[in-house]
Parts: sequence; C-alpha cells; structure tokens
Amino acid sequence: MQTRNKILDDMSQLMTNAMGVAQGARQEAETAMKSMIDRWLADRDFVTREEFDAVRAMAQKAREENAALEARIAALEAKLDK
Repeated sequence: MQTRNKILDDMSQLMTNAMGVAQGARQEAETAMKSMIDRWLADRDFVTREEFDAVRAMAQKAREENAALEARIAALEAKLDK
C-alpha cells in the first residue's frame, strides 16, 4: 500500500503550476517580440516581395521595349541612308 505525502503532493502541484506560468510567460514574450519586430519593419518602409517583383517586371518590360525601339530606329536610319 502506498502512502501519499501531502508535502510531496503540494510540491508536485506547485511545480506543475509553475511550468504552466512559465509556458504562458514564454508565449507572451514571443508575441511581444514578434509585435515589436513587425512594428520596426513597418517603420523602416521596406518593400514587400510582391512590390519588388512587380517593379522588377516593369523594368524588364521597359528594357525590352527600349531595345525594340533602338532596333526600329536603327532600321529607319538605315533606310534613310540608302
């Protein structure tokens, strides 16, 4: 037959409660840190990946159009020189 020790039971319950509090504090600290980092990034006015990709695509299209216009001008100039 097992005898239950009241002091050990109380210590066990105290440790269980302390672990629960520690877990809650960890989650709260993670949430606060994430919120602080999000605010810091927002204040820095960084562009999003989507914005970067859109501007990059626009620049690529402009370069292609510029190359096509240069070729067209060169062809027109060649016709005038004949």
